Amino acid sequence: MAATAITCIPLGSTSKGEMIGSSRAFRCVWDLVQMVARTDSAVLIHGETGTGKELVARAIHEESLRRRGPYVRVNCAAIPAGLLESELFGHERGAFTGALTQTVGRFQLAHTGTLFLDEIGDLPLELQPKLLRVLQEQEFERLGSTRTTRVDVRIVAATNQDLAQMVRERRFRADLFYRLNVFPIDLPPLRARAEDIPLLVDHFIHKFALRTNREVWQVAEEVMETLQRHDWPGNIRELQNVIERAVIMSPGPELRLPPTERQRLVTSDAPQPVRTLVEAERAHILEALRQVNWVIAGRNGAASRLGLPRTTLIYRMRKLGVKAEGIKVDGPTQAVNLRAPILPLNAFSAPAANAGYEL
Repeated sequence: MAATAITCIPLGSTSKGEMIGSSRAFRCVWDLVQMVARTDSAVLIHGETGTGKELVARAIHEESLRRRGPYVRVNCAAIPAGLLESELFGHERGAFTGALTQTVGRFQLAHTGTLFLDEIGDLPLELQPKLLRVLQEQEFERLGSTRTTRVDVRIVAATNQDLAQMVRERRFRADLFYRLNVFPIDLPPLRARAEDIPLLVDHFIHKFALRTNREVWQVAEEVMETLQRHDWPGNIRELQNVIERAVIMSPGPELRLPPTERQRLVTSDAPQPVRTLVEAERAHILEALRQVNWVIAGRNGAASRLGLPRTTLIYRMRKLGVKAEGIKVDGPTQAVNLRAPILPLNAFSAPAANAGYEL
């Protein structure tokens, strides 16, 4: 098995902290970071889970004129809605049951620095007007106080949700979205920057080898090819976890993927056979029937879930060869004779006939 020593990050790549890469997609992101960092404009980072949104937010802070100020992070999804207002804006003593002392909020802690609002899509609707006011006026009142507190804070927000769609569904305020979306940065998934994987593997191997006191410094070519072919739905975080496990389980200087890990990566990358439309329709009907314990009619039956009239579903089952005895009709078990004469599809009303082909 041929093994190649991991080389250092080439001079043509860019590395800031743990932001590592040399691909065109990575360079585009880094150019945007440098472009906006020295302004005070709000930044909205969007990307799939594990793409490094917090690293980009920290890089914006470290490249900005506020780098000597505090960098404060708040995960809007991790704090209960009832406590989030107090976490962000602070509270006075006696503002609510258990408020025994005055507490300074994250906005005040981030004064002259950067406040990173992670998972901003999970911010409760009732708090969004207050956040909008801070963004526009740079002032707020602590919970239980009438005194206005002024702050000088730069806001960077991040989400893996589609905020524009949430605005259309009235789950996120449009005015707050437009105020946050002054300078959007979209992070590419790892599958779109596969050429960066060797650099990331290099980084993670050195990181975890040092942490676990291992001397791993080589990667077999076939292992690297396996890592580059995988589509990484968990993105960089998934890659990091795979490398950490591999470093722990590698007995010598060569990185080895555990057999189960290698099988998982190879299997998930194997092309799936393309089924015909008839096969896909049959499988879809079978899955719907199994989920409802073979109940066809009724409010919770398969026909209702599939958006079909009961007779149309029975016709499609007969045509596709889906047979079962003792099919239920949302109540006591009743036998349905699928071999009984069934009206041809064109005898149904137009919506019903069309519905039979919309699975």
